Amino acid sequence: MPTTNQLLSSVQVARFVAHGFLRLDDVVPPEMNEEALGVFAAGLPSVPYGTPVPEAFPEGSFARRLVELPAVAGALESLVGPDPTVDHHFVHTRLPHEGSAQPLHADALIDLRTEAFDVQLMYYPQAVTADMGGTLVVPGSHLRRTNESDTGRYQNLRGQTRLTCPAGTVLLLHHGIWHGGRRNDSDTVRHMYKIRFNPTVPQVRLWDTADLHDPAVREELRRTFPWYEQATARLEIHNRIGLWRSLSADPGFDIDHWATRITNRPAPQRSTA
Repeated sequence: MPTTNQLLSSVQVARFVAHGFLRLDDVVPPEMNEEALGVFAAGLPSVPYGTPVPEAFPEGSFARRLVELPAVAGALESLVGPDPTVDHHFVHTRLPHEGSAQPLHADALIDLRTEAFDVQLMYYPQAVTADMGGTLVVPGSHLRRTNESDTGRYQNLRGQTRLTCPAGTVLLLHHGIWHGGRRNDSDTVRHMYKIRFNPTVPQVRLWDTADLHDPAVREELRRTFPWYEQATARLEIHNRIGLWRSLSADPGFDIDHWATRITNRPAPQRSTA
């Protein structure tokens, strides 16, 4: 993937760390959105797990042009770095008035990484209205570890977002985010194209760090969400502190002294006698 200067800012990356996703509205041009429907109808070739982007998506292919759009390429490079590999890709299609909603789930089966993450790109070639269903996402859920569909028994959580968006919108999600496709109650076929990217470099300061010490970074990282319990909301922020320390290469970063306090391990004092 070519280097781009449309990298994310520190505030945007901090927002991703807090929310677990980043939304890019209307970044795919109309002619590509129209082309996408024909490409999806024809079917996409399978991609072996861990294939480099240039091999997974040949030059000139729709998927290659999609991920090389400046806004998309810059955001991906900021989160997973240059030259990621493609874990898998798939077109999710919901027919008109189709069935029930997908259970709430996370796609990361038995994934215990704390300092690294995959990014899932979700692309919507059509405008998604409320009756079309769209993708439900639970903000701030990505660092609360769950095993795939263990959350499926939950029907609704306060503060969840049910996507409505203009055509050409792209979501970039942390692999652990709780989400689910909603049922389509409209008369329109709904498409969503997903690509999961694996990093091949350490995810450290990959974005534009000019605003690394902007106070807004800390404010993004201390954000809470309506579904959080009062006490365990602090654990969510603590998890973000650990991830931000890794991403920013700042082992001393903290919010309200929480991480410093619980990692305090004074060394035994040697006797001078």
